[in-house]
Amino acid sequence: MQKMLLSLNVAAALLCPLSALAQPEMSASAPLGAAKPISTLSTLPETLTLSAALAYAMQANPELAAAKREIQANHGALRQAGLWPNPELAAVIENPGNHQRSTTLQINQTLELGGKRPARVALAERNLAIAQNELAIKTAEVRAAVTTHFYASLIAQERQRVAQSSLELAQRASHAAQRQVALGKLAPLEATRAHIAESGGRVELAQANSEWQLAKQKLASSLGGKLAFATTLQGQFDTLPMLPSLAQLDASLPNSPLMRRAQLEYEKRMAMSSIEKSRQIPDVTLSIGAKREPQNGRQQAIVGLSVPLALFDRNQGNLQEAHSRVDKARDELLATQQRLQSELLQAQQRSSIAREEAQMLKKDVLPNAQHALELAIKGFEYGKFTFLDVLDAQRSLLQATSQYLRSLSEAQRASAELDSYLGDSAQALTSTSF
Repeated sequence: MQKMLLSLNVAAALLCPLSALAQPEMSASAPLGAAKPISTLSTLPETLTLSAALAYAMQANPELAAAKREIQANHGALRQAGLWPNPELAAVIENPGNHQRSTTLQINQTLELGGKRPARVALAERNLAIAQNELAIKTAEVRAAVTTHFYASLIAQERQRVAQSSLELAQRASHAAQRQVALGKLAPLEATRAHIAESGGRVELAQANSEWQLAKQKLASSLGGKLAFATTLQGQFDTLPMLPSLAQLDASLPNSPLMRRAQLEYEKRMAMSSIEKSRQIPDVTLSIGAKREPQNGRQQAIVGLSVPLALFDRNQGNLQEAHSRVDKARDELLATQQRLQSELLQAQQRSSIAREEAQMLKKDVLPNAQHALELAIKGFEYGKFTFLDVLDAQRSLLQATSQYLRSLSEAQRASAELDSYLGDSAQALTSTSF
C-alpha cells in the first residue's frame, strides 16, 4: 500500500503544473477576500450646495451602492471563470472479500480543449465591464436627478418668495382700499374686491409652501437621505449649464454610457457565441494511477485517456441560438444609436426654446410687468386708478413670473436629461447664468 501511495504522490506531482496553470490571472483591481462595506452618510449639512448634494448622493444613494456590489460580484465571477476543473480521485477494488483482490487508485483530470477557459474568462470580463458601465449609467441618472430636484427646489423657493411678495402687495392694496372707503372716495365694493384678492394671495402662498416642501422631499429621495427642516439650499435658481451644440452632442454620443451598454451587450453575445463554439470540441480526461495485485505483489502504473464521441450532440442548437442573438444585439446597437440621436436632439431643442423664452421674460416682460404694477398701486392709492387696474397689473406680473419659472424648470430638466444621456462627457460643460 505504501508503494501505491507513493505512486499516487508521483501522479499528483505530475498534475501540479496543470494546477499551477489553472490559476486565473488576477488583475490589480480585483478584490481578494470578503467585500468591504460601502460607507454611507447619515446626515446632511444645514446649508446644502449642489456640489455638496452631489457628493452626498454619490455615497448615500442605495442604487449606486447596489451597482457597486454588482461590480464586486462580477470580480468574483471573473476569478472563478479562470479556474480549471478539479482532479478526481478514484479507487477500484476487484474481487472484494477475496484474498486475491486487486486495488487500483488513480487521479482523473479533465483537460479543457477548444479554448473553453479563455472564452469563459472573456465572457466574465464582458460581464464585469457591463456592471461597471451600469454604475456609470446609474451615476449619470442620479446626478441628473439630484441636479433637477435641487434646482426645482430653488425654483419652488423662488415661487414661494414671489407668492409672499404678491400677498404683501395684495395686503397693501387692501389697506389702501379700506382707507379710500373710509374717506368716502371709493365704493365698498372695491374694498371687498381687494379683500378677495388678499385671500387669493394667501391661497397662492399656501400652495407655494406645499410645492416647496414637496420639492424638498423629492430632493431628499434622490439623495438617498433626509433633509432637515432647517436645511437651506444655497444656489441661484436661474443658473443653467451651457447648452451644447448639435455637433458636440454627435461627438459625445459614442462615449455615452447608454451607447456603451448596447456595445457591451453585443460584445457579450460575441463572447457567448465563442463559448458555444468551443463546446463543440470535446474535453479529454487524463487518468494517472497505480494498480496493486496481492497474489504476485506487483505494482503497475496506469495511464489512461478518455474522449467523448460527439456523434449526436455537437452543440449545434446552442451555437445557432448564440449566432442569432449576436445578430439581434447588432441590430439593437444600431437602434440604440438612432434612438439616442433623436432623444438628444429633442432635449437640446427643448432646452434651447426654454432658455430663449426665459431670457425674453427676464429681460423684457418681467421688468415691465413689475413697473406697471407699482404704478397701478400708487395710482390707486391716490385715487387715479380703480382696483380693477391693480388686479389686472398684479395678474399680469404673476402670470409672467410663473411662465418664467416654468421656462427655467423646463430648461433645467432638458439639460439634466442631456446629462443622463451623455454621462461623464457632459461634465466638460461649465455652468453659467443669465
